[in-house]
Amino acid sequence: MFYRGFFVFWPSEYICGLNFLITFMGVKCGIVGLPNVGKSTLFSALTNIQNVAANYEFATIDPNVGIINVPDKRLEILTEIVTPQNIVPTTIEFVDIAGLVKGASKNDGRGNGFLSNIREVDAIVHVVRCFDDINIVRSAGPVDPVSDKEIIEMELQLKDLESVDKKVARIERAAKAGDAKAKAELEVLRQYKAHLEQGKNARSLDVSEEEKKAVMDLFLLTMKPMMYVANVDEKFLHEDNHHVQALRKVVDAEGAKMIKICAALEAQIAEITDKDEKKMFLDEYKLDESGLAKMIQASYSLLNLITYFTAGVKEVRAWTIVRGWKAPQAAGVIHTDFEKGFIKAEVIKMADFEKYRSEAACREAGKLAIEGKEYVVNDGDIMHFRFNV
Repeated sequence: MFYRGFFVFWPSEYICGLNFLITFMGVKCGIVGLPNVGKSTLFSALTNIQNVAANYEFATIDPNVGIINVPDKRLEILTEIVTPQNIVPTTIEFVDIAGLVKGASKNDGRGNGFLSNIREVDAIVHVVRCFDDINIVRSAGPVDPVSDKEIIEMELQLKDLESVDKKVARIERAAKAGDAKAKAELEVLRQYKAHLEQGKNARSLDVSEEEKKAVMDLFLLTMKPMMYVANVDEKFLHEDNHHVQALRKVVDAEGAKMIKICAALEAQIAEITDKDEKKMFLDEYKLDESGLAKMIQASYSLLNLITYFTAGVKEVRAWTIVRGWKAPQAAGVIHTDFEKGFIKAEVIKMADFEKYRSEAACREAGKLAIEGKEYVVNDGDIMHFRFNV
């Protein structure tokens, strides 16, 4: 059987029994931040939905969810060359999690509900206020992005510490009774406990992959990858104010990623539907693309995800996989049968397809590679799968 773009040529006897379910790889990022940092404004722009963005705490009581297309200029290139009937970009899900406050780990300000929402996401986008505005309330006093960052992370750490302590209490008896597995787990748990008590995130503890299994069932909040979004005034889009400088210093020390966005400006950009008008607006502010596009792409990258493509006249489609996956795993994202019966993959690099303008021309130029089960898929590969079931 041959997979061409999105088309599979099935024997007629197989079609009747086939359940055409496509594997969807759901990826979810939680947007967090203290009240009045611009988090809900950013989410509203992100989804182009006017959610509540009020100047008081707990404007967002329940998490809002938006499934967002991941911007990718390569999809535009394929569309222009192939002129398909349908275009399907890859997506990422964002959850607007209501504002945390100091004491959330002890259930202050609806804290436990908010923290449980964070537990359900794959990565965290932490919006930090880096702008001055006397009209927007900050109950803790003058704007202090480093302090805001620390407040959120301390609450997550305290919640993780509570989870670790509970598991320690559960397995201590078995460890004392001589259970070897319990002893090994207890040793690792105590390392995490000490690390968290020092005000450090679980993800920064240097332990082996095998040792990490001791806490996998706890779904620790500070184990999740995190990136920071500095929300600035539009006049500081191209230079750092003192708030951004202070935040960048501590974020860089952690080896974490930070991007800079003006949420108020992004809200305006999101309202512009005309492509040419949007470009003029971006040009006015000397921007190549919106800050939201950069944030979506950075969130995608944060989870170590890449995209490969399938291209045919009926459909051009982007597929999400984890970096490092081999060809059969990538095929399985389309359908599990593709992975089970994988034979080989035909692969064209995006630059070659853009240059030669068709699969036939790429094949003639020797730019179509036949790859087997050990092929590691690269970001931007255009792939056709052959399989047998």
